[in-house]
Amino acid sequence: MEADLLIKARWIVPVDPEGQVLEAHALAVRDGVIVHILPNAEADLRWRAREVLSLDRHVLIPGLINAHTHAAMALFRGLADDLPLIDWLTRHIWPAEQRWVADEFVRAGTRLATAEMLRSGTTCFNDMYFFPNRVAELAAEAGTRVVAGLILIDFPTPWATDADEYLSKGLGVHDAFHAHPLIHFAFAPHAPYTVSDAPLERIGTLAEELDLPIHMHVHETAHEVDKAIEATGERPLARLARLGLLSPRLIAVHMTQMTATDIGQCAQHGVNIVHCPRSNLKLASGFCPIHALRQAGINVALGTDGAASNNSLDMLSELSTAALLAKGVAEDPCAAPAGSALRMATLNGAQALGIDTITGSLTIGKQADIAAIDLGGIETQPVYDPISALVYAVNREAVTDVWVAGRRLLRNRELLTLDEAAILREAELWRARIQASRDKSGSSSP
Repeated sequence: MEADLLIKARWIVPVDPEGQVLEAHALAVRDGVIVHILPNAEADLRWRAREVLSLDRHVLIPGLINAHTHAAMALFRGLADDLPLIDWLTRHIWPAEQRWVADEFVRAGTRLATAEMLRSGTTCFNDMYFFPNRVAELAAEAGTRVVAGLILIDFPTPWATDADEYLSKGLGVHDAFHAHPLIHFAFAPHAPYTVSDAPLERIGTLAEELDLPIHMHVHETAHEVDKAIEATGERPLARLARLGLLSPRLIAVHMTQMTATDIGQCAQHGVNIVHCPRSNLKLASGFCPIHALRQAGINVALGTDGAASNNSLDMLSELSTAALLAKGVAEDPCAAPAGSALRMATLNGAQALGIDTITGSLTIGKQADIAAIDLGGIETQPVYDPISALVYAVNREAVTDVWVAGRRLLRNRELLTLDEAAILREAELWRARIQASRDKSGSSSP
């Protein structure tokens, strides 16, 4: 049989079924799709491929799925650290966005973030930011998969002035790119405290009509929940329930403040939750109760958040932190086993985004979104369990090769569709511009 690509690896971890490890197996790809997974010893007998790779130190996993980020904010990495969320947002990030966010900024920041994520084994990211048209264009140019967020917020920004304009522009972006095989969409109302009832109700209706997810920050901090109760007598999640937004379409990000009632509501309505452990730790926002959510049968995915609050878009670090934090919070070393953590960073993310029929696991018939990770170094030896090594020992420097829909985007750590030197020059130009503005103002404000 003919194939475009045959990868023979030391191990393949398909993720579905959870915990399975296929040793000395090969993966065949044709027309961007996984067509066979079989023992290495049989592969050469069964398949003739235009390209054959032997990766005898590597494990193949599904490309990692970053289920929540703000890609362009990579240009704000380190701009304002060690601050509470509200202070960080209102005194630093929102003013910086008003000053700098524009078409050019979003393209440069998204390009930088995409390069970082590809070099970390991430093949799909769920973005929430302004100028989603530029995010979609950049992802298409790079060859990576994206869920571009159709952002909505009550106040004016450089992207739009009111709910009507946000929705009109967002729907225009959707119409322009919806046929692209790598570009997917979600409505992205920022948060309950920044979006009023009427726009949320419109999004609920449009999401049903267009069959799109709804991606939103929810219950990120105790301050958010307390202020909502003080102002309306309702917890934010209860308000979303009243507006009819609790469903499998909802991707609720952070969810650090959850009662038993909240957990029950999410389980009842099939809400997806995205855990961003490193960002939540850095901002001291609280702890998402992963063990309780998993026990309730709730789908939990992982995201990095933006590089302005995490400083890193490394999903391997995120899944390791998630596994360790879940154990500590639950005081149970079995709260998040390694296989479950890897699933959160892959198939659970695809399920939350509504793309699990095409990506998220190494399954025959799915798109060949693959990361190859070298477990042959000093830092991971000896390897008794490659899944354990992935979660507890590996760092992103071990990611050597990445494919999206069968197209190789990273080869031996070299980006093939993005110009690393140009990206670095562009990032330095933006740093110099932003720093000069800060120096001129004579303060730490942007």
